[in-house]
Order: sequence, then C-alpha cells, then structure tokens
Amino acid sequence: MYNPKSLNAEEFISHEEILETLKYADENKNNLELIDKILDKARLGKGLTHREASVLLSCEIDEKNEEIFSLAKKIKQDYYGNRIVLFAPLYLSNYCVNGCVYCPYHSKNKHIPRRKLTQEEIKNEVTALQDMGHKRLAIEAGEDPVNNPLEYILESIKTIYGIRHKNGSIRRVNVNIAATTVENYKKLHEAGIGTYILFQETYNKESYEKLHPTGPKHNYKYHTEAMDRAMQGGIDDVGLGVLFGLELYRYEFAGLLMHAEHLEAVFGVGPHTISVPRIRKADDIDPDVFDNGIDDDTFAKIVACIRIAVPYTGMIVSTRESAECRKRVLELGISQISGGSKTSVGGYFNPMPEKENSSQFDISDRRPLDEVIKWLMELGYLPSFCTACYRNGRTGDRFMEICKEKQIHNFCHPNAILTLKEYLEDYASQETKEIGEELIKNEVKILECPQCVKAKVSEDLEKIEAGGRDYNF
Repeated sequence: MYNPKSLNAEEFISHEEILETLKYADENKNNLELIDKILDKARLGKGLTHREASVLLSCEIDEKNEEIFSLAKKIKQDYYGNRIVLFAPLYLSNYCVNGCVYCPYHSKNKHIPRRKLTQEEIKNEVTALQDMGHKRLAIEAGEDPVNNPLEYILESIKTIYGIRHKNGSIRRVNVNIAATTVENYKKLHEAGIGTYILFQETYNKESYEKLHPTGPKHNYKYHTEAMDRAMQGGIDDVGLGVLFGLELYRYEFAGLLMHAEHLEAVFGVGPHTISVPRIRKADDIDPDVFDNGIDDDTFAKIVACIRIAVPYTGMIVSTRESAECRKRVLELGISQISGGSKTSVGGYFNPMPEKENSSQFDISDRRPLDEVIKWLMELGYLPSFCTACYRNGRTGDRFMEICKEKQIHNFCHPNAILTLKEYLEDYASQETKEIGEELIKNEVKILECPQCVKAKVSEDLEKIEAGGRDYNF
C-alpha cells in the first residue's frame, strides 16, 4: 500500500511500511557495514530515506553515534551556518471544539478561561512584540467555526501587517491553524502569510483517533492530507511536526520523514520547516499520563537524525525546552527558535493573573528576548530576524533550490547581519549591543559573498546606524 506519490494519507503514511521500517532498523541497528554505507551517503548532503535514517536513529554503536552527531553538526553548518532565526507565537483565541486529550483547550475543559482577542487587543499584543524586537510571528488559534472562523484569522493577519510602531513592523506572519479547504488556503495565501504550520501530533492512525475522540480533528485522513491542500492552494512553504511523547518516537520519526518524502514526490518541494515539540504540563494536562516520553539524549539524537535525513529543511525548537536543552540541539540541526514567548491569549500586553492563566503549555525557557539574543551571541551564533526570502519571492521550490545548492549563505548571512543591527539599534540593552557590535564586525570580515555584497552590507549598516531600516538582499 505504501506509495509516496499517492494523495491518500494511508498510502503515503503507510502503517505497514512504518512497521517494516522499524523491524528493518531493529535488525540492522548494529550492522556496522550498513551503517557505514548510510553514513557515507549522508555525507553527500543529499539526505536519506526514512528507512536509512531509522537505522541511524536505532544504532546502538557508541562510535557510530558519535559520527552521527558530528555529521549533523557539519551539515547544519554547511547549510545554515551559525544563523538562528527568532520568532514568537501569538495566540489569538483558545476557543476550540475539539476533544484533544493532550491539550488544555479541549472542549470539555470548563475551568480554563476562554478568550478571543479583538482587533484592538491584537494591535496591543503586536505593539508589545514589536517593542521586544520581533519581526516574525506564528499566529495560533483553536478550531472553532463560530468563534474563530477563517474571516477572523484573515482580518487578524491584515491587522498585524498594518501596524507600524516606532521602527517596528511585523514582516512575516506564519499561521498555525486547523486543517481547512483548498479554497481557504488560497485565501490565506492571498493574505500574504509566510509558512502554514500544522502539527500531525501522531502519525499512528489508531492512536490519533483515540487522542482526538471528538471534533473535526478526529478525521485522521482530512488532517494528514492538509499539507497537500495547502500546496494546491498556493502555499508552497509548509511546516510539519509531531508531538513527541504521544506515541513511540521511532514510529513518529519514520512517519515524519515519509510525509516529507511525500511532499517532495508530489510537489517537488519538501517541508520548509520541521518542529520537534515534546508534550509538556498544562492546565488539565499531566504529561506523565502519556507513557511514551523521551529523555534529552533521545531528543538530541532525533534532532541530529532529522538534520541528516533532510538537510535542506529548517528545524524549530520552542520555549517548551529548557535553555540547556536548546543549547545542545542548536548545534545539531535547529535553525529557528522562539524567544520571550507567551502561550496564553493576550499574554504579552496585559497578561492574566496566574490563577486565570490560559496558557496552552508550560514554558521551560522563560528568558526575555534580549537575554536570549545575548546568550545566542555568546555561544557564537548570529541571531536573525530576516524575512527577506519570503518578501522577495524566494519560497517553495525557489528557496529549496538555493538551499540544496548551499547558496542561502549568499542571501541569509548578509540579511541576518542587517536585521541584527536593526535590533541592536532599536531594542537591545547596552551589554547586548556591545556584544552584538563586535559580533557584526567579525561576521562582516568572514562573509563568503562577493566583494560587492560585502561592500553593500557595510554601506547598509551605516545607513541603519543613521536611522534607515529594512535593507535586504
């Protein structure tokens, strides 16, 4: 039944194929000859199949695991360099008609405060985010056709893009809302969204239906095929993810890579991003109820193996993870992180008292954005608020072509430097600014771009210091 080119969810995510993959990985987890062969292929930087990557994930040979981690670090550097893109989630509404047992927004939870932002409240939230320095948001909303219809989402996007505050503006709005129709995806595309993000939660159909006992999200097929409809609607940047801890992690890993293979086979372009959230404590939710949790070592290996399998895909880790955990996985493959995040509706401008908290999950990394920026730079990373590819039409297959040829350095690195300079001028603390200015000097020196690009970067940096904004390549 397995067919990556099929448009049927149960054929491009074949349960039987995943079971065969797990069996194959178990049989070969100590097969030194095969593992070496897979690693040799991975060193070419063209990726691996879900079966090959599953063998690496299952590998028990310490020496080879060290090679896996080293290779992941090299691939991350080759494709993404030391840039780390920053974003923040913006929760619009926690009204939801679904019965997801792992989410506090489920419809049976009668004691969590329900809230939906007005357009005026959205302006306040976005202004607060702009005052932090954010340029890229991921909007979130529960599934509720009465309280959160698509028209509300579209109006909110228009509001967000229309806000200008001091030197601040949101230049990219990514959208994480429930699976919808091709026609609705066309409307989202016309509204100018960046990436459409939808987590699968679990690729195991039987588990999926138990975890989503009621509501529209119960429909496994409709949910799993959402990315196909998004692509058909003109959205060529889509973001995948599972919620690790709900099902066996090796099953989810194989399903996630099969989904990426399906998008590549059908549309010629894989996922723009892959997120790797782990289930966390929240109102009405105890993560210990789910018995498939993974430790930090396993989590790190998952990140490394995904990076090796799909070297061209951006990888996201949120503030669900601790600072220490995020530090570890940054070098193994993560290219985007959230910072200064709030996971409650209205959490930035006028947060609710703790007893009225409407957070979707508990945050582990609670540091303000400026502290995260300073931390990244001290670790040797270049924080980036860049949105230039999206705004210059380098999306979908156009971005992937550049990325697969390891050419995004020529665009992304100069743009990262310019957006960091903006942040330092407008929002940074004095200590962060001093560290950042020194970092920028060093980054300009080592730019691999043509001399004319280096000269233009230096020129634009001076313009930013003089008050100019929004220069990009």
